Amino acid sequence: MPSLLVVVLLFQLLIHLINTIGAPAINGLLWAIFRKLHPSTDASVTSQTTLRAEIVRLNREMNNISSQDEFAKWAKLRREHDKAVTQYDEQAQCPKISVWILSLLFLSAAIASSLKEFKDTFDQGASAVRWVGTNGMRMILQFWYAKRPLFWMPRGWVPWYIEWLLAFPRAPRGSVSIQIWGVACGTVIQLVGAAVVATWVLGQTRRQEGVKKVKVSSGDGSREGKKEL
Repeated sequence: MPSLLVVVLLFQLLIHLINTIGAPAINGLLWAIFRKLHPSTDASVTSQTTLRAEIVRLNREMNNISSQDEFAKWAKLRREHDKAVTQYDEQAQCPKISVWILSLLFLSAAIASSLKEFKDTFDQGASAVRWVGTNGMRMILQFWYAKRPLFWMPRGWVPWYIEWLLAFPRAPRGSVSIQIWGVACGTVIQLVGAAVVATWVLGQTRRQEGVKKVKVSSGDGSREGKKEL
């Protein structure tokens, strides 16, 4: 089993990456993968939307026709209405999407009335699963191992109030609790991430300045050549 120190560090790194990339970008990537794995999703939702509109139209027409005065026309519309309702119920109960995925995440999206509603439900489910798998698991670990010391500090190395702070909230005094270790890991990861981004931006800026200098020097050389001619 991996060390709890490493597990907390990996959770903090994963949370930092998700926050850096952004939830919309991650949901968009998951949606693209889902549609690639299940190309029938669009067709299924579009078909349900068409059937639903057809049912509403037929129901409106039946209400505008007297079943006694125009029984033949009313009966024809009734048969078409019942057929459309049957098809809609079959598609809603047996969508052309993997059952194991729907049972885990997208059950409510299977009967969405439009592709946009389907995607909105997909995003909500993906966000919920992502939160439970990261922040939720982190909170569970912090609660479960709140009294467990991750490692011990040398006796007398820091004042007593620092020892109490490092053991906050319920770890033995003189040790480092999982909460404080998580905060330390998150802070270091943010600092390292900011340093990496700043280094990359600085490198890009210097590269662009170098390209501009080369263009300026080449332009000056061409002008001098024209003057000599």
